[in-house]
Amino acid sequence: MKRREFFKSASVAAVSLAGFGSGQLFAEPAKKPNILFIIADDLGWTDLNCFGSDFYETPNIDALCEKGMKFTDAYAAAPVCSPTRASIMTGKYPARLNTTEWFAAPGGEVPIENYRWAVNKPLRTASFKEFLPLDEVTVAEALKQGGYSTFFAGKWHLGAKEKFWPENQGFDINKGGWEVGAPKGDGYFPPYDNPRLEDGPEGEHLPNRLADETVQFIKDNKDKPFLAYLSFYSVHTPLMAREDLKEKYEKKRKELGLKTEYVRDNNRHVRLTHDHAVYAGMVEAMDMACGKVLNKLKELNIEDNTIVFFMSDNGGLSTAKWHPTSNIPLRGGKGWTYEGGIREPMIIKWPGVAKQGSVCSEPVISNDFYPTMLEMAGLPLKPDQHKDGKSLVPLLKDKKMDRGPLFWHYPHYSPQGCRPSSVIRDGKWKLILWYEDNRKELFNLREDIGEKNNIADKKPEITDRLFNKLLNWFKEVDAEMPQLNPGYKQK
Repeated sequence: MKRREFFKSASVAAVSLAGFGSGQLFAEPAKKPNILFIIADDLGWTDLNCFGSDFYETPNIDALCEKGMKFTDAYAAAPVCSPTRASIMTGKYPARLNTTEWFAAPGGEVPIENYRWAVNKPLRTASFKEFLPLDEVTVAEALKQGGYSTFFAGKWHLGAKEKFWPENQGFDINKGGWEVGAPKGDGYFPPYDNPRLEDGPEGEHLPNRLADETVQFIKDNKDKPFLAYLSFYSVHTPLMAREDLKEKYEKKRKELGLKTEYVRDNNRHVRLTHDHAVYAGMVEAMDMACGKVLNKLKELNIEDNTIVFFMSDNGGLSTAKWHPTSNIPLRGGKGWTYEGGIREPMIIKWPGVAKQGSVCSEPVISNDFYPTMLEMAGLPLKPDQHKDGKSLVPLLKDKKMDRGPLFWHYPHYSPQGCRPSSVIRDGKWKLILWYEDNRKELFNLREDIGEKNNIADKKPEITDRLFNKLLNWFKEVDAEMPQLNPGYKQK
């Protein structure tokens, strides 16, 4: 057959085949998965029933855990909120961003006087930025560029000025996100005193309101790919629960005969028990709100095409300000670089990919969400942006993956009692460097999850190896360091 006759025949064949409908010959491109990202505030590692609590009730998140992958060794990038939230948005370590402390002052470089608990200390805390820089390409912006509708509800806490708020960082809609890190006004009930969230009717409860806003966005965008970022203020102080839930847990506490117990550690009282009725009510209310959103996915028949993430931004508050929860068997809590301050309950549900009810013990960190979401969405990775994150897709597909060492840099004094320190976790080993006295603590987390036995002197070769890795990382991220305080007056 001559070349011209071949193309003529091929054209006729193509026209004839088209009459059967292209869907019979070529599969339509798969719809990009929706992404629901849920982050709790100050929720401890054991504050969910599926992570070990026998007092708090969390049936909706437990059901999510049964349908997804549970990560036992998942970490926030900092022991306090703002730095971790910045790491999720950027895929970078807080040390690289120089956003290593929670944001309490009105923007810019932070004066030490704004952090009264850090005054008259042996070290002068390192300076840091108190906003998420606008030149960072957030994960919301990256997904938006990839065709996603983007929505934010709840706590933002990444900059005091309006230009730093969610709608200027990649989110089409912002319901409640602004400068503060805890509910203002009447707390978890209206009036909220929130410029991005209108007051609801009397008796409305903030977690439920945020769920309602998220549900409405999902309903409006069910036919196109979306990122719904539900960022609870719960369970941050002020400690406020619905009266019915408070009464429920007061009764449960009495029936179980529970008594609050404390231990003294690092000159702090540390709570050992889950028995706080108000806190328990706050946990359950958050779980109810999660259930409302998760059930809506099912009702709209988009559950199987929606990936769900669940995480907390730092450890449970156990060493200060009413000590409402416990992180036992972990040591310490919010504000501390011990495990209780940085290890978090984390779940990822990826229908049809991640095995239901599976458990992953590979150490991972909040920086990893950014590249993970891009790969899940079939979008190009941005290695120059999410420099410190690694996609968790191999782990979710039940493949081996060595995440590599994880790092923390907290050159500050926390109101919960922690002193300036830096950390590396490499496999089972964890090294903490304390700056006041340059003391090193080495723990084998596989054998000593409670960090009770410092074996730095017994394992000098491991201590030195991890310390050198930490020093090299400081150079890579250009970490700001605390300095000696010449005005320190020892009491």
